[in-house]
Amino acid sequence: MPDFTFEALAKTGAKSSGTLTANSEREAALILDGRGLFPLKIGLAKTQASGAGGIFGGHVRGRVVANLYSQLADLLQSGVPLLRSLELLERQSSNTTLKSVLRDIRARVADGAGIAQAMAAHPKVFNELSVSMVRAGQEGGFLEDVLKRIATFVEHQEDLKSKVIGSLAYPVFLAGAGFAVVAVLMIFFVPKFEPIFEKLKEKGEMPDITSFLLWISHFTRDFWWLIGALAIGSIVAFKLWSATPDGRMTVDRIKIRLPLFGPVFMGLALSRFCRILGTMLHNGIPLLKALTIAKDSTGNKVLSLAIAKSAENVTAGQKLADPLRKSGHFPVDVVEMITIAEEANSLENVLVSIADGLDKRTARNLDLMVKLLEPIMLLFMAVVVGTIAVGLLMPVFKISSTLG
Repeated sequence: MPDFTFEALAKTGAKSSGTLTANSEREAALILDGRGLFPLKIGLAKTQASGAGGIFGGHVRGRVVANLYSQLADLLQSGVPLLRSLELLERQSSNTTLKSVLRDIRARVADGAGIAQAMAAHPKVFNELSVSMVRAGQEGGFLEDVLKRIATFVEHQEDLKSKVIGSLAYPVFLAGAGFAVVAVLMIFFVPKFEPIFEKLKEKGEMPDITSFLLWISHFTRDFWWLIGALAIGSIVAFKLWSATPDGRMTVDRIKIRLPLFGPVFMGLALSRFCRILGTMLHNGIPLLKALTIAKDSTGNKVLSLAIAKSAENVTAGQKLADPLRKSGHFPVDVVEMITIAEEANSLENVLVSIADGLDKRTARNLDLMVKLLEPIMLLFMAVVVGTIAVGLLMPVFKISSTLG
């Protein structure tokens, strides 16, 4: 059971405070009343509140959360009451953070809060999209089905994330290795040639490319701290700017237009949207409400805005496909499939099929991107190292011809 801190007044008027163990705030208040105390303030103990996904809460992996959704759905489908289900899941959880989160959710539900409201108090563990779907399932009476579908969706997203990370591991390694090689050459290797080139420098016969290499080498060795500070400052400034509404919109617009990367970002965003929208329509959620919830699943503000405008047009009596087509952000084949699905009244099934197709297309685009990235990065490294070699060898050849 969770621990609660309290402040209370005794019948004599003396104020007291401390901690006690109870299933909920309501039960804690009853315990205090039994002690002849009038509760002024009751709250979850700080150690548990911080562990329960608060500001300093730990991280819970996506697969663990997916397993939680699936187990909770199984328990509810078997007829186990919600509070009892949460208690069982808390007991068997081996994740300290998740255990604290479940404890807090159970306490909130015991106090009369809905499961979605209790989950919303832990945004680090349960994202806004999942909370919105749970709320819709709770209001519509199909919570178990929604939990199952969220579990499937989260597992699918984790598989896709693993594939993306695995595919990009080698290009990232190449980039890191290339940067390290160039840094070593410029800081330790190039300066050793400078004494050899002194006579050419005095005569003014030093090749421009060699002078440039030596300048970069000196600047890197003397002002490495400035370079590091500028790099860190640029990253921090970019993160702060991209967190603003205008910055986020600009970054998201660039992401879907990038060569190589753009189709991958677009495919991932549209797949999430179609799968979530199809899932909610399958569960009987009205189209407008489903669009309101699903628009944020894209993770892209440009697409979310386009979907929000489409929802406004749907309110005016238009079909969903028409405003999506006019936005210019959705592939023609996807819009055509949605058009046919609306005419056949099978939108929920077709949307899931579209998501499956987009996942396959995204996987192909990702493989193509990785295959193109590797030779491009190798070529770039070869050009940089070759430029350094030419810059060092040109003065050597010039000295050799003079001596000859």
